[in-house]
Amino acid sequence: MSLLANVQRGRTPRPPRLLVYGTPGIGKSTFGSQTPKPIFIPTEDGLDEIDCAKFPLAANVEEVISALKELRTQQHDYETVVLDSLDWLERLIWDRVCAEFSVKNIEKADGGYARGYNHALTHWREVIDQLNLLRSQRGMVIMLIAHAKVEKFEDPEAPPYDRYSPRLHKHASALVSEWCDAVLFATRKFRTQSEDAGFGRKRTVAHAIGKDGGERILRTVGGPSCVAKNRFGLTEELPLSWGAFINALSNQPATPGANTNG
Repeated sequence: MSLLANVQRGRTPRPPRLLVYGTPGIGKSTFGSQTPKPIFIPTEDGLDEIDCAKFPLAANVEEVISALKELRTQQHDYETVVLDSLDWLERLIWDRVCAEFSVKNIEKADGGYARGYNHALTHWREVIDQLNLLRSQRGMVIMLIAHAKVEKFEDPEAPPYDRYSPRLHKHASALVSEWCDAVLFATRKFRTQSEDAGFGRKRTVAHAIGKDGGERILRTVGGPSCVAKNRFGLTEELPLSWGAFINALSNQPATPGANTNG
């Protein structure tokens, strides 16, 4: 049979694969708890104050893989898997690589020269493979949570500048970000203004917009301030709530390649 006979057309709606990252305490885990029937796979201790279903705290990457396999093979009514957090999962992956090469530091694995980070990608791909199966076989939404870091970005068309990105090694960050349908930066909304600092100098001061230290938002499109993207054609900012996100997702036709900056 000709391959042309199998050509598909039109949209194929599937559960979203999301990476949500931000500063500590912004509400990333709370956002995850608002998803449809979520179950958390925790790699860090921080869910005590959130009413949610969760596996025991994972002590190694094997326990994370086992939890993902359980969700795929056993009967349950959960609709979303929340992996919280990726940067602590990365530590477990590094521990696994160090054990494989009998070293104490991933920088020394397989003789050094950053080979350890390349070996770590094998375990990252195993996690992603299990998440893919959950999505395709069980129809589960995938939500990955990470903390943020400030990195210096070398822009070939402009002077270097600092921006927020997921707190992961660059190889892992690139792999996970490319796989996800959306990379969303959780932050607070501020406005800046220039004020007189005396002696003819000016200073830029940030002021929070809204109550409680600033309105909490999701940035869905990348730019100089942060890494972000989405394949759904979402507006650049959304309130940090699952209801706002799913409403925007439902009302915005998906456009291939739309808003994938960052």
